[in-house]
Amino acid sequence: MQAVILAGGLGTRLRPLTLKLPKPMVPVRGRPFLEYQLIYLAGFGIKDILFLTGYKGETVEDYFLDGCSLGLRLQYSREEEPIGTGGALALAAGSLEERFFLLYGDSFLPMDYGDAERAFLDRGKPAMMVVYDNAADTSVPNNVRIDEETMMVIDYSKQKGGMDYVEAGVLVLKKDVLEFMPPSGSFSMETDLFPRLIELGEMTAYKSPDRFYDIGTIARLKEFESVIDKYFD
Repeated sequence: MQAVILAGGLGTRLRPLTLKLPKPMVPVRGRPFLEYQLIYLAGFGIKDILFLTGYKGETVEDYFLDGCSLGLRLQYSREEEPIGTGGALALAAGSLEERFFLLYGDSFLPMDYGDAERAFLDRGKPAMMVVYDNAADTSVPNNVRIDEETMMVIDYSKQKGGMDYVEAGVLVLKKDVLEFMPPSGSFSMETDLFPRLIELGEMTAYKSPDRFYDIGTIARLKEFESVIDKYFD
């Protein structure tokens, strides 16, 4: 199955590291953070990758090229001006497969992607959000509530309290979700797509037993660097 990776983050909290690089290209032990994502995905046979780039997008394209050096098949869709996560996905509509993983390019989740794909197919919904219970504190506040019996997402908010899970940086989507988006313009999946899917009962949840590592701050970047040996030779 295809993986689509949002790779256009400005990374203002990582400056000066991101003055000349998009956040997902920040080096960790001599490799761009994105490269670790790609290597892990390839281990599950996920070799068709579509990068959604923006800020300094040429650095992603110039480094990875067509992906053959990693045994991958890479494509790129670059926004010329910021149009939000939803806008970036809509812009790439012509390159999307009928179903795909959507990953945030600044977050690494060491889960079983094969099991997540099987769960997605079994659920029969157009969207599935991977969530984590923050048992090992990720320092990212909980922002998701689910119905434990039906495994449906029933609320998503970065402002409300009372949430039991945190979005883990991975979704599984059918291309059909584009029908739930605004027709054009700049918009966010978090504010313009997720609430609509939840309201219509079209977003299910998959609990990851493994925590994610994001690189939104210098401290979190160092935390990821400290666990690399656990996941990579």
